[in-house]
Amino acid sequence: MDWLREIIGDESRVITERIDEKYLSDTLGRLKGNASALVFVRSTGEVSEILRAAHERRIPVTPRGAGTNLVGSTVPEDGGIILDFSLMDRVLELDRSTMTATVEPGILLQDLQKYVESEGFFYPPDPGEKQSTIGGNISSNAGGMRAVKYGVTRDYVRGLEVVLADGTIMTVGGKNVKDASGLSLKNLFIGSEGTLCAITKCILKLIPKPEFSMSALIPYPDLDSGISSVLEILRANANPTAVEFIGRDVAKLGEDFSGVKYPRPDAGSYILLTFDGRREEVEDNVKRIRGLALNTGAMEYIPLDDPDYAADIWKVRGALVKAVEATSEQEPVDIVVPISRTAEFIRYVKDVEAKTGVRMVSFGHAGDGNVHLCVVRGERGEEEWREKLHEVMAQIYKKAYELDGVTSGEHGIGVSKREYFLRETHRENLAVMNSIKDALDPLHILNDKKSYILSGENDNA
Repeated sequence: MDWLREIIGDESRVITERIDEKYLSDTLGRLKGNASALVFVRSTGEVSEILRAAHERRIPVTPRGAGTNLVGSTVPEDGGIILDFSLMDRVLELDRSTMTATVEPGILLQDLQKYVESEGFFYPPDPGEKQSTIGGNISSNAGGMRAVKYGVTRDYVRGLEVVLADGTIMTVGGKNVKDASGLSLKNLFIGSEGTLCAITKCILKLIPKPEFSMSALIPYPDLDSGISSVLEILRANANPTAVEFIGRDVAKLGEDFSGVKYPRPDAGSYILLTFDGRREEVEDNVKRIRGLALNTGAMEYIPLDDPDYAADIWKVRGALVKAVEATSEQEPVDIVVPISRTAEFIRYVKDVEAKTGVRMVSFGHAGDGNVHLCVVRGERGEEEWREKLHEVMAQIYKKAYELDGVTSGEHGIGVSKREYFLRETHRENLAVMNSIKDALDPLHILNDKKSYILSGENDNA
């Protein structure tokens, strides 16, 4: 692809032979694609020129950040070109007057958070993978543990610069707080998983850094009682930053993986809370929730006063997916159901687990109904595993929709959830999504055969 080298002008940033396999997959490494070229872009101009030339030649293009996604969104399904944005990782501006940061899409979440906090600001979206890129977070509308108080990535994107499939550069949104001027194109691109555009610049909303934070761990005799208490906690107007639920079985896996031990190993589940804000307000809320928790069946209420100890407790929570993966291959699921139906959904999952013999480890964001499951392979051979996984996934996604839930809260659809998403989503919704795809990318060169996109061959939506 000599034309690529002419655009880039730097041989080291265009790889056409022996492309490292990590660029052909996602963080799990189980889905593999192929590509003719891997290009490390440095500017919007380069992205525009490459997409314009690829569009003219009908060459598929797969945008990629850090590759930390869990659903195959960065797997190049049809070959072509991988656009890697990891070199576009600068903070372009910190605007104190509008409380915004303008950054390139390849900056890592952990680096952005560290930078703005050093300047007295706070970027609340906090997905579990801190080495993900901001562009990737926006493309999947990443959520995380702080969503119950602060919302998700979409709520902190003020504006975007994007490049469409034909190379057209667009600016959508900006630094304004309000915008009722026509369709919200910015929100159309957020969560589109690289199927509609390549993101090249991000204007992000910041807030003042909270002055104080404190966590508490609440052990319950079983998972059902722990989850059932969450609604009472949310109704108490204590404004928690995070409300997580963890079954004892998965907590044990996290303990073994991280080397940190949870108190009350006789518990059946834990609710892990964090509060932030002004010190007096936080301390008052921590005390208020203590009485409520003990009145709703908690075995104990454990304030995590020591910041180091609190960090260790949260370390276990953050390592749960990797802890399960260390024991067996697993399929990660992040279904969302209404908060009031979380316990019902978990009970159903346990019933499916008992009937099928397939282990499913449950934890997640109790404060917003985002249930994370790890469907565990165990010792099953490849054929049996594929069959059992399909059986289990079909049942749990069907149940989620019966409870007015959705396929994904923060991981996106990608490749691995696509079958279930297409099966359960209304035809009218899919038709509109695909009409938008056809309008913005008529040749389907951008991350095709992902998420909502119908191929017209194997999709039976």
